[in-house]
Amino acid sequence: MVGGLGPASTVTYYQKIIEGYRERAGDGSYPYLFINSLDMSNVLECMERKDYDTLLRLLSTAVEKLKKAGADFAFIASNTPHIAFPILKSASPIPLVSIVDATVRNACRAKYKKVLLTGTLFTMENTFYSDAFDAKGIRCVVPEKHERLVIQNIIFPNLEDGIVDPVQKKTFIDICEQIIAKEKTDAVILGCTELPMLVNPYELSVPSIDTLEAHVELILDTLFS
Repeated sequence: MVGGLGPASTVTYYQKIIEGYRERAGDGSYPYLFINSLDMSNVLECMERKDYDTLLRLLSTAVEKLKKAGADFAFIASNTPHIAFPILKSASPIPLVSIVDATVRNACRAKYKKVLLTGTLFTMENTFYSDAFDAKGIRCVVPEKHERLVIQNIIFPNLEDGIVDPVQKKTFIDICEQIIAKEKTDAVILGCTELPMLVNPYELSVPSIDTLEAHVELILDTLFS
């Protein structure tokens, strides 16, 4: 696992992978799991400067260290760095499991036709999700510019530090509901691995896809394939 992006969701990944593995294995065993926890501030600086070459080097080095530790495959425990995923995957010495592929797989299973993407400003304003959804015939809409900034400020710094503010929670839900009503979306993509700490599926008027949950499912499928 390339973790630390942020720390709170890295802990959730670890817990859910262990729980899911033991449930599937049924023999009391645990998986071998290596965690390379990066400095999130370095990654965010790369994103803010749009310095994707340095971001790619950081991620490539992280994956290489996991390979040397003995990992058979790797994954990035975050949505935002997937902006560099195609190039990273092509150069990786071991297979990589994509959170975007996992999310789109779940949307296809549910037969969604239009989804609302929420997440960090970088995720909402780049096309790595919309391109993947388009390839499957699913339309992906994002909040307006001012709404994107509000969501960004909800995620940073509070959610990244594991803090849920009730006022920010209501603001996020209100933004989602306004877009759901206007765009008639089938589902909301919680495209930041910390967002499920803020809102649960029963608090929105349409289903949501927890990208972390979808990712863990695909990771476990890979472990047991």
